Amino acid sequence: MNHISKLLALICVLLLAQFAHAEEDLTPIPKTSDEWRFSVTPYLWAPGINSTLFLNDRYLNTAALSTSNILGDLKSGGMIAAEAHYGNWGIMGDLVTATLQTTASTPVTVPTRSYGAIPASLADSVTLQETILTGAATYTLLNNQSAYVDGLVGVRSIGMTATLGLVLSADGHSLHASDSKSMSTTDPIAGFKGRYRIADSTWYIPFYADIGGGGGTTNMTWQAMLGVGKTIEKWVDVSLTYRELYYDMTGDGLLQKTTFKGPQLAVSFNF
Repeated sequence: MNHISKLLALICVLLLAQFAHAEEDLTPIPKTSDEWRFSVTPYLWAPGINSTLFLNDRYLNTAALSTSNILGDLKSGGMIAAEAHYGNWGIMGDLVTATLQTTASTPVTVPTRSYGAIPASLADSVTLQETILTGAATYTLLNNQSAYVDGLVGVRSIGMTATLGLVLSADGHSLHASDSKSMSTTDPIAGFKGRYRIADSTWYIPFYADIGGGGGTTNMTWQAMLGVGKTIEKWVDVSLTYRELYYDMTGDGLLQKTTFKGPQLAVSFNF
């Protein structure tokens, strides 16, 4: 029995040593080389949206979708990012497309000739259909055992349609009214992105920042992201980050000082 116990202990030690060795060989920091490397990252971003809309020649403070109910407000959408690198040079793309809707109802009274004032309800809905596409060329500025940083120069395009719907209901009858406005703009951006390895482990801190503007109806736009990630295998990473995107439009633009911000869960496949 004593020999069996020693044998089992030896097997456990060997397995732990093998696991530790595999963990040592695994790094979240990519290496630049004269070979192509690619990554594809599907993700779920659940931002709260706060926006003033300039619609029908007036400002509307009705576009406020919170992170807590964003999945309930999401009618359809898709989110994916991808990168390709050869040596220090690379290209990247990021696509967010979504249709979101928020509704509210307010009790009101409607004056009539025959019956005086009667109770009614006024329902309003704001629907936002949006597509945000970012594309950029990248160049590796830093690549060592602990950190990887790319500089980037590119463009970000946003297209959005806002529809305001009103329904007045009273005494079994209803009146409908709606108005909509569309906008699109493409702006140059510059920034950086990368990751920092935590204590020589497979954990890392992903980060991203860019700023731009001057195209179309945009005064300024910027985007930032920070969080934590882990390399599971050489070909797969997972990360949880907090991401914020800001737009400030000119006086007649559809979006006035709009902020998208919230958590993002992503899985990257590297090959």
